[in-house]
Amino acid sequence: MSLRNLLHAWRDGELGEDELIQRIVREPFEEHLLGRFDQHRELRTGIPEVILAEGKTPEHVAAIFRTYHEQGRQLIASRVTPAIAEALADQRDYLHFWDTARIVATRQPKVEPHRAPVLVITAGALDVPVGEEAAVMSELLGNPTQRLFDVGVAGISRIASSLSKLDEAGILIVCAGMDGVLPSLVGGLARQPIIAVPTSVGYGSAFDGLAPLLTMLNSCAGGVAVMNIDNGFGAAVHATKINLLLAHSHT
Repeated sequence: MSLRNLLHAWRDGELGEDELIQRIVREPFEEHLLGRFDQHRELRTGIPEVILAEGKTPEHVAAIFRTYHEQGRQLIASRVTPAIAEALADQRDYLHFWDTARIVATRQPKVEPHRAPVLVITAGALDVPVGEEAAVMSELLGNPTQRLFDVGVAGISRIASSLSKLDEAGILIVCAGMDGVLPSLVGGLARQPIIAVPTSVGYGSAFDGLAPLLTMLNSCAGGVAVMNIDNGFGAAVHATKINLLLAHSHT
């Protein structure tokens, strides 16, 4: 039973106060197939339960989603493989799919308009799946989110012609593979916090994202935070935590 349902049961006289306290203490986690799912994560951190679907069996992921839907709770899965998407096909009436981002959720995004807008930028077209993971996850976590894709430094006029979009944003997520220079360029143009995401796009010496990762860690632009390779999810969570802190400071 979710914490909200427990509180409703206490309010309606179905649970005594002592039992309510014991249930809250005893049931912060839900045992389910592959592990213990955190019932109180969103209450503590502001971030709902998110599972990494990749590596889990399609049958287990489908069962987990069915349980969360029946309970009316938000569950987000990242890195949804084609096999897992196929296993979820019979739940398409009530689940929401973002194919490019490889994300599935039990609920549509509910954007909080008072939050600072997040702008997700990608260097090239091949960086878009990581950019979409960041953008969709940002929306699912409540942030107003925009996209500015395919504006890498090989055609620097593309970012130069889009500076007004940078000015309108509150937090910037910049995804780039190959040489990974774009976050440094944006860092020299923008005053907003920048979250850099190296992608595993590039020829042999890019080493599946290691080269752009090192470039971003060595950025000459101050204040660039760097995520792990292809970690659009982590970038969206980091942006959300900045927004939650801003909201808390204004209350």
